[in-house]
Amino acid sequence: MALRIDHIGSTSVAGLAAKPVIDIQVSVERLEPVVPFRDPLQELGFVYREGNTDRTKRYFREPPGQPRTHIHVRKAGSFSQQFPLLFRDFLRAHCEAAAGYEAVKRRLAARYPHDRRAYTDAKTPVVWDIIQRADVWAQQAGWDPGPSDA
Repeated sequence: MALRIDHIGSTSVAGLAAKPVIDIQVSVERLEPVVPFRDPLQELGFVYREGNTDRTKRYFREPPGQPRTHIHVRKAGSFSQQFPLLFRDFLRAHCEAAAGYEAVKRRLAARYPHDRRAYTDAKTPVVWDIIQRADVWAQQAGWDPGPSDA
């Protein structure tokens, strides 16, 4: 089912401070029906979060007692699938942008140590600023996401 599997999120950028959570993106041809990718992931112990409100993905979490792992299943070629790949690749290619992003993350983590929603909301404008710069870079460099990580 998987057209590609990619390590995304802060842990996918070498040296970038990150929470101990691994984010994996699985790109599929379509999100419905869910059974062809849900069942194999559940057989591996991952927990399907059917109540996830983000309808651009299907979301799974780690098996109970295992290290934090988020699996984001997204439609290949969609904006929501390309966004984390471009964000990751831009930060990998631009150390100064990654350092600035890390500084913001550290500052917000100290400000909102127990409020994940406030942390995420406060980080959003910075993420959009980075993605705008990443888009310019992508057009100049002819970026594409390259081969799958798996």
